[in-house]
Amino acid sequence: MKAVLMEGFGGLDVLKVGEAPKPAPKENEVLVKVYATSINRPDLVQREGKYPPPPGDSEILGLEVAGVVEEVGPGVTGWQKGDRVMSLVGGGGYAEYAVAYANHLMRIPESMSFEEAACVCESYITAFLNVFMIGDLKDGQTAILHGGGGGVNTAAIQLAKALTPNAKLIVTASPEKMDRVKELGADLVINFKETPDFSEAVKEFTNKKGVDVILDHVGAKYLAPNMNSLGYKGRLVVIGVISGIKAELNLALMMVKRQQIIGSVLRSRPVSEKGEIVAEFTRRAIPKFADRSVVPIIEKVFTMDQVADAHRMMEEDKHFGKIVLKTA
Repeated sequence: MKAVLMEGFGGLDVLKVGEAPKPAPKENEVLVKVYATSINRPDLVQREGKYPPPPGDSEILGLEVAGVVEEVGPGVTGWQKGDRVMSLVGGGGYAEYAVAYANHLMRIPESMSFEEAACVCESYITAFLNVFMIGDLKDGQTAILHGGGGGVNTAAIQLAKALTPNAKLIVTASPEKMDRVKELGADLVINFKETPDFSEAVKEFTNKKGVDVILDHVGAKYLAPNMNSLGYKGRLVVIGVISGIKAELNLALMMVKRQQIIGSVLRSRPVSEKGEIVAEFTRRAIPKFADRSVVPIIEKVFTMDQVADAHRMMEEDKHFGKIVLKTA
């Protein structure tokens, strides 16, 4: 089968399109004929040799797929050849075929294209898991969502507006993305380049109450302003550490305000746990995609032969929403 392969680890030049063995589904797995996948930041980190796939998963890049069931493995029920599906995968999305666990599959609503479906599993499930299942954002509460314009951030804004329409959203963004973030539904957009310590702006917006939930992928640099921005019993959910892994923490403030700091990853979770997350996402979020209350934002669709250009766009942070890779 045709797939994006890597000639070692490194820059864009290690990405090559070539032939790879077609995978076969094992027990409780299905083989998906992949029509589209998407580019996610962990793909770039894996390309650099810093983020290996979980044991047993494909070393081919790609964390999500959208396509059609090609073959059903032993023990699988409820799915058959020809079903339109989207799924998380531990690896292997940048290829014509990929295997996925049956309990990670979701049916693609008739109203969605394969390109749109390719945007859902990694970014939207990550946003849903961390903002709602872990962060427990409720309607009427206030959240900070860092990284305005990225795939997880835009997903989080859209899901918050659809599932908690009275929640207030504060988003940090670069100057060139602020207007689009505002149009997407943010109540306050902060230019993180001009205001690296956003806590004062947050206190003013919330009348010194602080926020209930923060979704953060920045890490060390933002720990202090994040904690200063959290209100009583607030939850900081950390999903990335692009600015570093070490920072000082005011334990007394955290104790007095009964704040929580929660670390979270998706890819390395057990299969069964991911299945539970997918089931809850299917129940609560998929109806919003079906009725087009939530429509994935696609910056650009690339072909497999243009994979280096797709990675370059993400590296340069020029995208708003998702970058899609067509594989068929």
